[in-house]
This record gives sequence, C-alpha cells and structure tokens, in this order.
Amino acid sequence: MKKILDILGSSKFWKELFIMTVAMLIAAAAVYYFLMPSNLVIGSITGLSMVISSLFGLAGFTVKVSVMVTLINALLLVLAWFLIGHEFGAKTVYTALILGPFIEFWERVLPVERIMEPGSTSLMGDPWFDLLCFVLVLSASQTILFNINASTGGLDILAKIVNKYLHFDIGTSVSVAGALICCTAFFVNPFRLVIIGLIGTWINGLALDYFTASLNRRKRVCIISSRYEELRKYIIEDLQRGCSLYNVTGGYNGHQNVEIQALLTQDEFANLMNFMKENDIHGFITAGNVSEIYGDWNQKKSRKKKKA
Repeated sequence: MKKILDILGSSKFWKELFIMTVAMLIAAAAVYYFLMPSNLVIGSITGLSMVISSLFGLAGFTVKVSVMVTLINALLLVLAWFLIGHEFGAKTVYTALILGPFIEFWERVLPVERIMEPGSTSLMGDPWFDLLCFVLVLSASQTILFNINASTGGLDILAKIVNKYLHFDIGTSVSVAGALICCTAFFVNPFRLVIIGLIGTWINGLALDYFTASLNRRKRVCIISSRYEELRKYIIEDLQRGCSLYNVTGGYNGHQNVEIQALLTQDEFANLMNFMKENDIHGFITAGNVSEIYGDWNQKKSRKKKKA
C-alpha cells in the first residue's frame, strides 16, 4: 500500500498520466476522423478481430468483433506484463481502456458529419488521403507513448515484444506485426482493401521510425583540443553530462593530444559551441546524430550545478 501511495504522490506518475491521456486523445481522433468514415482496415488488433469474427461466422458461430477485441487485448496485456515489464503492462491497461471512451468523446464534441461533405464517406475526400493522415497522426501518438514505455495497446504490444526480443526498430516491429495481421484479411476482404491495409501498415512503420528517431536524437560530439580540461569542466559542471577522454596521436605530425567525447542534446551541443566561441577555444570537432542510447544517460540528472 505504501508503494502505491508513493507512486501516486510522485510528479512522474501524474506527468506520465497526463502524457498518456493526451496521446490517446490524439490516437482516438485519428481512428474516428480518418479510419472509421472510410472503413479502412490496416494491420491492427481490430482488423484481426474482424477477420476472426468473419471466419467464425462462416463456420456457423456468431462472435462479436468487440468480444474478440477484448479477448485478444486481454491476452496481449498478460503477455506484456510478463514479457515486457510490469510498468509497460500497467500503462497499457490504462491506454487500452480509455481508447473507446475517447472515440465517443470526439463523436460528441465534434461529430465527423459536421465537418465532412454531405454524402461523402471520406473526411479528406479520398481514402488514400485518409490513410496517410491516419498513419501520420497515429504514429505521432505511438511515438509519445513508446517514449514513456507505454503503448496504445493491441498491435503496439506485439511490436514492443518483437522490438525487445528480436531487437528490430520499433517501426519495423510495427510493420512486421501489422503485415502478418493484414495478410489474414485475404480470407474475408477484397484484394484491393488488403493491399491498401499493407501499404498503410508499412507507412505507419516508416513514420513511427522517423518520429522516434527525431524525438530521441542526440549529438555524439568528438573534440580534439589542447584546452580539453576547460571543455571537460564545462560539460560536467554546466551541462551536467558525462564525457570520456582518450589519448590520441596525430597521424600526420605524430603529436600527442586528448580527444573528449560526449553525448548531448541539440541545445546542449549549441551551448557547447557558444562556450568555445566565447572563450576562443579552438579544436578539431566532429558531431553525428545518435537515435538510440542505453545505460545511465537517460536517468535524471542528480548532480546540482556548482555555483560560479
């Protein structure tokens, strides 16, 4: 009980709860405004549930799509709890439960019929434009959730499992899991709709990778300078980032020097460059983008800045 109270009393819990709520509002809007009017089916748990329900119907049994969605999501949530982690599983339970009510929220606040042309079955006027808008908006929502170790549920859980154990990029994981689900639609849907679903799933994976890389992008900075000690102190004390020092030998002149390496955000990199310019520090500098970092870098900074 004390542990639960400690979690509820932390600012991290309420911050992430707010982020998950906003992200699911975005996801619900994508489903309601772009997916539902066009009756598009891309690789998702809802699509898989529709296929399974149709197959049961062909066999003479009636199984509602909503029931299949609930059963499959329940199974995936159990898998997420044990295979990915309790934090991911608990957050995904919350996001999975609020998706439906949020779709109804958008339906009440701004019905799609009010902004759609009379007699049209597509918000953008063309199913392909609806598809593009849907995957872009949904990918943005998924990126926000994956960044705090959560998901929209359903297909995202399969993608996260593939990402964790097969080490695929999260976008590739979404594409692989979604493509497998899309292929099951060959049993019940026309060829054209299945192809649209496959293309939508592929675009979703590309967009998700792009948004994830942009959100997590860091600068790997390498500087060779005789005034490396000043740079080291600035990185550690002012930027509060770690760094590494390497002894290097110039291949042309054989001079001994020290290279300093650090992983910085874009703003921190800009501040470092300004510091070097203001203090007239010269050196050989290279910088490249890094999209994935593991280890202690992402932990909260615990050191306080020293007073000048």
